[in-house]
Amino acid sequence: MNDKHFSQTINVFHERTTPEQGKLVGYGAIIEALKLAVPIPRQLALISEIRRQYSTESWLVFTPRHQPKETLYDHLVFALKYEGINLLFFKKMFEKLKPATIEQWVNNEPLSLYSRKIWYLYEWLMQKPLALPDLKGGNYVLLVDEKLQYTSSVSINATRQRIKNNLPGTVDFCPLIQKTLKLEKYINENLSKKAELVLSSVHKDILLRTSSFLLLKDSKASFNIEGENPTQNRTVRWGRAIGQAGNKELSKEELLRLQQIVIENSRFVKMGYRTEGGFIGEHDRRTGEPIPEHISARWQDIEMLMTGLLLTSKKLIDCQFHPVLTAAKIAFGFVFIHPFVDGNGRLHRYFIHHLLSNMKFTPQAIIFPVSAAILEKIEEYRRVLENYSHPLLDLIRWEKTSDNNVEVLNDTMDYYRYFDATIQSEFLFECVDYTINKIIPEEVSYLQKYDQIKVWLDDRFQMPDKTVALLLRFLEQNNGLLSKRARDREFVELTDEEVKEIEHKYKMFFDI
Repeated sequence: MNDKHFSQTINVFHERTTPEQGKLVGYGAIIEALKLAVPIPRQLALISEIRRQYSTESWLVFTPRHQPKETLYDHLVFALKYEGINLLFFKKMFEKLKPATIEQWVNNEPLSLYSRKIWYLYEWLMQKPLALPDLKGGNYVLLVDEKLQYTSSVSINATRQRIKNNLPGTVDFCPLIQKTLKLEKYINENLSKKAELVLSSVHKDILLRTSSFLLLKDSKASFNIEGENPTQNRTVRWGRAIGQAGNKELSKEELLRLQQIVIENSRFVKMGYRTEGGFIGEHDRRTGEPIPEHISARWQDIEMLMTGLLLTSKKLIDCQFHPVLTAAKIAFGFVFIHPFVDGNGRLHRYFIHHLLSNMKFTPQAIIFPVSAAILEKIEEYRRVLENYSHPLLDLIRWEKTSDNNVEVLNDTMDYYRYFDATIQSEFLFECVDYTINKIIPEEVSYLQKYDQIKVWLDDRFQMPDKTVALLLRFLEQNNGLLSKRARDREFVELTDEEVKEIEHKYKMFFDI
């Protein structure tokens, strides 16, 4: 393995154009050299021939002085130093390497920060020890570089390698998130505090009504995202469940209860964790064959993956990991696993509500209508899901079943527990920011204006609340004008002058 030539001069790599000609190094170079079955990382490392250091959305560009020696170990050291930890990469690489290779690296440099990290990662991921004695000296070092990736604030000491494990997860579920300028900006803005300030000046009555309205708005949006147009009763029922998010600890039993609320009529849906393959996509109209856009976790792996996901969720809550980052890792991890035959999308968004509420990110008595924000960003949402799913399609071997489902033929569990959740985290922060700065203020403003015109209508015409609500609904639907049908039927008692007066007041109150 060590005699391979890892660096290669490139202009394009896996359909990704480089910002300039340079040498591929680090994770990208090793993936290519060893033909590892992993998605290409979000950012790749490149040694610039023009001697400048910078980064783009897809590239980390370094100067020639950063060039590692042409050995597997030196490229690994470069990757750990500048690209952070990629758990999926290490798992797939360790499956290819002989244990003696890692043992030799450690014996060559037993106190090296990087050989110790590689040694620890091998035993943690592979769950078996190497033929190496415990270290007797040396300082404890953090496993994950806090400058590159988000880590757990609580670390576990591994005396064997003298490593402090600060991974934000468990061996059965541990997506990682790179530190980016966008994420740091959102975190530093303290959106939770901003939400409290937005709502602090709102009258309690308006706040309670806003909360109720936002629950229904989010419930309906969550169904709409799935292409469903639910009945009012079903919308209210799911809205009520969303309103209780954060109160109960999530467990398999709680998820089964929530699935029953989502599905309602389960005559044609097998409830509970899947006992068959699963995919998202279409069927060929002529043959019925599956055309997957996303292939779900093998049903045989669901129990272990979901146990790991729920344990990691609890761990992140306990160590006070950032709530939005927690919600991104857990909620998107859930929807990628796709443990149920139906209801996964709405439960995925329920996870977001649950974690933001449970971790006290959302102000008390308010549920952020994140589904409404997602619905307004639906194309970006699809791209975020596809960013994970599409690269895996080439790595998952499957065959069609007799009922035109898919049966996965290779071991895919690691793809669902060790993914990079950076893009998903950025997207969720965008939705939370949009909710705080646009959706909630607009709903509060609407109710305040509604109350103002209601008082005026009551004073001017002594209209009952039910009549006011009907009148305002007609005006809203017709851009501030009362339709001829409404004037001839429900509001035939109003004179032309009174109608004009009402239309004028409506436009004045609602800034039309």
